[in-house]
Amino acid sequence: GFSYKAVIFEESGVLLPAPHRTATDWEARNCIPAGTIQQAAVSGGENSLSLKYSRGELTAVEFLQELGQECFEIANVRVPVDSFLWDLIRNEMIKQLPIMAEAAQCIRAEGLKTALLSHNLCLGDGERFLPLDQQHFDVMVESHREGMPRPNPAIYKLCLERLGVQPQESILLDSSSQNLEAAAQLGMKTVKVDDPEAALKELETHLGFPLRGFVPYTCSVRPGMEMPKDRLQKYLEDVLGAHPAAPLELRQFDHGESTRSYLVKFGGRLLVLKKEEEPPDGPSGPSVPREYRVLKALSEAGVPVPPVLALCEDRSILGTPFYLLEHCAGRIHRAVALPAVPPRRRRAWYGAMAHVLARIHSLDLGAATLQDLGEHGNYIQQQVESWTKQYRAVETHVIPAMERLIQWLPLHFPDSQKTTVVHGDFRMDHLVFHPDRPEVLAVLGWKFATLGDPMCDLANNCMSFFLPAHFSARRGLSKCDLGHLGIPTAEEYSQMYCGHVGVEHPKNWNFYLAFAFFRLAVMLQGHHHGSLAGRPAPGDSSPKDAEFVAELAWDFAIKEGFRVFENLPPTKLLARHSSTWAG
Repeated sequence: GFSYKAVIFEESGVLLPAPHRTATDWEARNCIPAGTIQQAAVSGGENSLSLKYSRGELTAVEFLQELGQECFEIANVRVPVDSFLWDLIRNEMIKQLPIMAEAAQCIRAEGLKTALLSHNLCLGDGERFLPLDQQHFDVMVESHREGMPRPNPAIYKLCLERLGVQPQESILLDSSSQNLEAAAQLGMKTVKVDDPEAALKELETHLGFPLRGFVPYTCSVRPGMEMPKDRLQKYLEDVLGAHPAAPLELRQFDHGESTRSYLVKFGGRLLVLKKEEEPPDGPSGPSVPREYRVLKALSEAGVPVPPVLALCEDRSILGTPFYLLEHCAGRIHRAVALPAVPPRRRRAWYGAMAHVLARIHSLDLGAATLQDLGEHGNYIQQQVESWTKQYRAVETHVIPAMERLIQWLPLHFPDSQKTTVVHGDFRMDHLVFHPDRPEVLAVLGWKFATLGDPMCDLANNCMSFFLPAHFSARRGLSKCDLGHLGIPTAEEYSQMYCGHVGVEHPKNWNFYLAFAFFRLAVMLQGHHHGSLAGRPAPGDSSPKDAEFVAELAWDFAIKEGFRVFENLPPTKLLARHSSTWAG
């Protein structure tokens, strides 16, 4: 079907029940002649109170005052219009607003934009009439501010312009036939809202995805990634011993690459299902069963991870192995600048991140039954060798900085390495925070977990300090005013971590950063290679991303080279060939 790009919600009659419908009941309860409020609001043609307010000729307070006066003249009785509005909010809106707000969230989760056409009616104390989370909408157009009452087509043109879409790429929800007709003449798709439930079903038909069951950080299941619900339902009934009346519902998490992550609504429970991908050739690797066992051991050791429920290696159920977790509700901060956290509190969030990383690295391997997770020692050597092989497998053109790094890294391995559990991809957006306080509820993304050098985790975690904010592959904080943002510097953050663990900051820190960026460059080159083969990676990426990150890695290699050079004793300095320290 046609691919729409935006949905526009009219406030009155869509997000809020049409006032005249509520008015009839309210008037009957308050012994006021039927139709008084409706007549008072719309009488007068072009000079009606409703249109004058829409055009911005009346403030909200003036509108309410004049509406009350007009009602008095019609009914010859004082009409408490404030009481009517509060009745509308408290009793009626609660029925309609939640399902429409959820629909708006579902729409945005699929990558479409949303807009709100509003009167922005406020009560006498300045409180907004519609207590709506404006974050559900990309664009908000207030008719009284613009002086464009509906059905003036200009208001729709303005809204489309701010959304950046063409009329035929948008859908308008409205309860007014007159408004819908004006929008349709521009080429917009329209849905009339008489019954909200029926209107949403019609909207679902146009959009091609469900508008109920929203859970943060999820979207509808992507094409080609569906699962046999009947087999999964039976499996869950057997394993969990529950037989809910309603069929299970599936959504998909909007991040994650090689492992498919789904949200499963099963009865009253929210579960996470992580499934191995169908490999294009050969049997799938052991990453899902391994990750399950890692999570189980970590949970038993007290690391904040989602509780694991079951592992299924029977391929007859879903085709590949999968495991189940309890869903951990909380907040995932995708942006390292933490825009959702007040600046004065952001340092505490970074402190919580450093603390949980230190907890992971301080685990007693024997007590946590994790000693078989990987080999002890030689972690970095193995990693450099492995990522170099991976790079050669996805290489599409010569990247000079990568060639230099492949030569340089083996010459500068650390003399000694501590061995701990390493997460392998520890970063802000793999943490589930408490919604209101700096507490990590769960650490996600354990696909690369093994035993290794903990400084590799810390360096990976610190990369965001050196990546620019506009770098779409992984937005960072480089050149941002961290003091103004309330965020610690890279040095302050790494010292937080070292303080928790009780170790000194490593002298060869630049080596670890060089390796971290080398590894990221390989991943980004893999994305580019995949896109050339018709397998685009999620999110924005550019063929130049790997080159940019490789140059960053080489910058740190140069810094480390100078540090080594400056610390060489004079006798060694004379004997040492320049290529061994300069690369």
